[in-house]
Amino acid sequence: MPSRLKLIVAYDGAPFSGWQSQSNGNGIQDHLENAFQCICSERVRVHGAGRTDAGVHALAQCAHVDLPVRRYGADRWRAALNGVLPPTIRIMQCRFAAQSFHARFSAKGKIYRYRIWNAEVLPPLENGRAWHVREALDRAAIAASAELFVGRHDFLSFAANRGAPVADPARTIRRVLVRHSGSLLSIEFEADGFLYKMARLMVGALVQVASGKASPDEIRARLRHPRLRSTDARNVAPAGGLFLIRVRY
Repeated sequence: MPSRLKLIVAYDGAPFSGWQSQSNGNGIQDHLENAFQCICSERVRVHGAGRTDAGVHALAQCAHVDLPVRRYGADRWRAALNGVLPPTIRIMQCRFAAQSFHARFSAKGKIYRYRIWNAEVLPPLENGRAWHVREALDRAAIAASAELFVGRHDFLSFAANRGAPVADPARTIRRVLVRHSGSLLSIEFEADGFLYKMARLMVGALVQVASGKASPDEIRARLRHPRLRSTDARNVAPAGGLFLIRVRY
């Protein structure tokens, strides 16, 4: 029986085409599978907890892989993989898991954090890691409007079309935490799951409200009537400000 290895993976999403394997071979999944093949001379499939888009970062993406042979201990696998992966992808933790564990289907929820730099000048080390918004934002309005997302809602109007209909667009937002320190504003969402570009569309709507370009009533209306799909507040926040913080099991 193959051994199932559980991985906690961190990556800078900027150089890659997202998590999922791509025809250009530049998905995070592609690089992980290539690393395994380099070490064990056999192609294996890496399963992730979810698909992050191109440019989105992760501090703790979870994945698993079934190894044909249990030749190394978990710590040795971590060192071996990090030895061949690009430096913008790191295996942070590695351990063996039961065959019943599945990175995607065993997940109970995810935490995403979005970072906004709200000032005239963006520090160079924040480039690609925060959304640079120059105009003044009403931070109290962001915090108040963010609470509208908490609870179970149909989030179809806060999702992009991936080409196939979503069987069930209802998701439960358990918590939204808004923090600010100087020019940096962060919005953290904890949910049982996220639709395609859902976090970025929610942040985009909050920034529209905070800049006075939309009313909180528009968020309420989109949650109440998700199939109207009004484009008034469908502002997609850039990918570079989004981080997958944790997958809960």
